[in-house]
Amino acid sequence: MGRSGLNKNRKIWKKFNMKKINSKTLIENAVLALVALVITFIIVSVGSAFLFLGKINNNDMIKATNVSYNKPINILLLGMDIGDPTQVENTAIKRTDTIMVLNYNPDNKKMQIVSIPRDTLIEVNGKNFKINAAYAIGKEQRIKTEVEKLLSINVNYIVKIDYNAFREFIDSIGGINMNIERNMIYDDEGQNLHINFKAGETVKLDGKKAEEFFRWRKNNDGSGLANGDLDRIENQQKFISKVVDKCTSPTILFKIPSIIKALGDNIETNMPGSRVISYGLKFMRINSKNMTMKTAQGVPKTINGESFLVFDKNSNKDLITSLSSSGGSTEDLSKKDITVKILNATKINGLAAGLKQQLNNLGYRRIDTGNIEIRDDSVILSNNEVIIKMLTEDLNVEKHEEKPEKAEYKDYDIVIILGKDFKNFGE
Repeated sequence: MGRSGLNKNRKIWKKFNMKKINSKTLIENAVLALVALVITFIIVSVGSAFLFLGKINNNDMIKATNVSYNKPINILLLGMDIGDPTQVENTAIKRTDTIMVLNYNPDNKKMQIVSIPRDTLIEVNGKNFKINAAYAIGKEQRIKTEVEKLLSINVNYIVKIDYNAFREFIDSIGGINMNIERNMIYDDEGQNLHINFKAGETVKLDGKKAEEFFRWRKNNDGSGLANGDLDRIENQQKFISKVVDKCTSPTILFKIPSIIKALGDNIETNMPGSRVISYGLKFMRINSKNMTMKTAQGVPKTINGESFLVFDKNSNKDLITSLSSSGGSTEDLSKKDITVKILNATKINGLAAGLKQQLNNLGYRRIDTGNIEIRDDSVILSNNEVIIKMLTEDLNVEKHEEKPEKAEYKDYDIVIILGKDFKNFGE
């Protein structure tokens, strides 16, 4: 082979080797770019998480009942309306437009979402109210109390979400595609609410449009949902199902920073920020087949000219049983997590301390003691029937009453008052 032939071969091999080098370089660059993307995502996510931990608002809420991560929990979700549009900052007059209980069992990774109609009848100090007025009457403690009484559960955490939070969350996950089943045309100038959806169309709902879909009950001409709020709950549950599908998709991982920011800016909760993030990641991994949505049932009734939905425990027996069998009732709540206040209402020193020791021996750990004015009878005060059942069985005491709405009682699940008849208490 001549010199020209050798030179030609060298050029061919050089060109071939350059292609190999370029291909290798491209692969290496692609891998480096992917690693850089993952590292950037982790940094942004962690940074967003720490920012969220610092911004989460729970300063003014009642104390949570924490449970270990391997125990079932009940989270009370409250969708807040704006109250009086001319007094947006006045939280005292706000109502709970949406009331839901999220029950999660980590053993089987199943979730139940229970909607409570806002027209459900409650009684406060002998007067009839709809449950959506409970927040205005006694803020988080009152609505928590009423929900616990209805469903025979213990609420561990409360999450308040206003429509600003709702809109930003839906925007953060990229919106929801929704099939519109009926005409939805409604205008409320006072709330600057304008809804306009046509039956048969498929609409991508961003945060603003999602709010409109979520709130709609009737049209301007009076037509709309035959069963009012009950049918609206059905609409809401269809929407939530779509949200769950989207949030359990693998692609949602890349939206975590924007989701964290949306929630951190807007929600109020008594759940520690670290738990919000931890449970959020758990919920994202739930299979949609393991999630069920239910509605607390009631019988329509008109009382003094006002319409209510009367909750009946027998007609909701399956619902209550499902919450209990999931482990979400307080029958499975560790005694060490129950907060107790013991008050001595006698002149005898050491009574409260003695009972505290007795309860310590039974496994109760979060106990405070004190003294109040003298009274004759001993009594247990609580708004949770299941916790009452647990404690009365331990102490063999039958007498119990509803816990009054007093500031000094708000952080306790149980208040025990020891009166002059203390000798019979716990025997």
